Amino acid sequence: MSSIPTLAGINSRIISTPRLNMHALFSGTEGETAVLFIHGNCSSATFWEETMLALPDGFRGVACDLRGYGDTDPLPIDATVGLNDMAEDVLALADTLNLSQFHVVGHSMGGNVVMKLALLAPSRLLSITLVATGSPYGYSGSKGEDGTPIYADGAPAGGGAGNPDFVRLIAENERGDENQMAPRNVMRAFYFKPPFIPAREEALLSSLLSTKTGEDHYPGNFVAADNWPTVAPGNKGILNALARKYYDASGIINIDPKPPVLWIRGSDDLIVSDNAMFDIAALGAMGAVPGYPGIDVCPPQPMIAQTRAILKQYEANGGHFEEVVVTDAGHTPYVEKPDVFNSAFHAHLQASK
Repeated sequence: MSSIPTLAGINSRIISTPRLNMHALFSGTEGETAVLFIHGNCSSATFWEETMLALPDGFRGVACDLRGYGDTDPLPIDATVGLNDMAEDVLALADTLNLSQFHVVGHSMGGNVVMKLALLAPSRLLSITLVATGSPYGYSGSKGEDGTPIYADGAPAGGGAGNPDFVRLIAENERGDENQMAPRNVMRAFYFKPPFIPAREEALLSSLLSTKTGEDHYPGNFVAADNWPTVAPGNKGILNALARKYYDASGIINIDPKPPVLWIRGSDDLIVSDNAMFDIAALGAMGAVPGYPGIDVCPPQPMIAQTRAILKQYEANGGHFEEVVVTDAGHTPYVEKPDVFNSAFHAHLQASK
């Protein structure tokens, strides 16, 4: 059962798979077409509840907690496989639930997991929805639309990029708002476009606080580096798994078959953008991190441009994608603007049956 209270109409279960015990939330009726939801970093399946309840008739929602989040077994995250462990966990869940084919939706880091899922098992995906997704070249450590690594050692990215105060306050289960880096304040400032505050803020804060911290989870470990900012990705934990050194899903352009893709994002997203507020290079360019070597050497990662370039190649190779920008929304448009989000999302699902 979920450690976080759920809405009426949402059922919580622990599913034992051959890989781990996964916590999942369910809506709808068994036997309906499954829509599998994958959450982003520093959150859990809880974020998807309203979206699941709003699904059109004939669709069943399944939202899982990834390893290291929520109530799923907190197995270590092997950064060197670039989220493949999480994608394989999700496939094991689908197998255990006898879901031969399903629609899949990923938010932020969850979009990165979805891209790896598409590389592993494209024929099982009826459609793909990427919500404010991370780049096909991961988060930090790359430049240009083609995702060229900035440095061979993976800098500037990885576990050393995690704000230590934020990590500490998650570990301490801090629910207040006195500290600037308190999880509540980070969520209000970056998950959503201020001054929006969700009706279920307490449940969503509990979801954020369910994140497991440390070297094996969030943020991960790091190693000393000669390159700026003198740390590079280690081999454990989520920020390293997302770093360009280990993460590359650009091969999605060659998968067969090619499920239709909806890419939907907020117009005012500060977490995933071409000048993202959690990208060390972008912070360096703003003068927030000392010793920045300059924009010619270490430019901010063009996350939106990289994603668009890959999806255009996907389309050129026979696939289909649609980009939808939700105006006046931040990083979580399905919570901030549910009517606008669901209009595009439901049309995508029904066109992809």
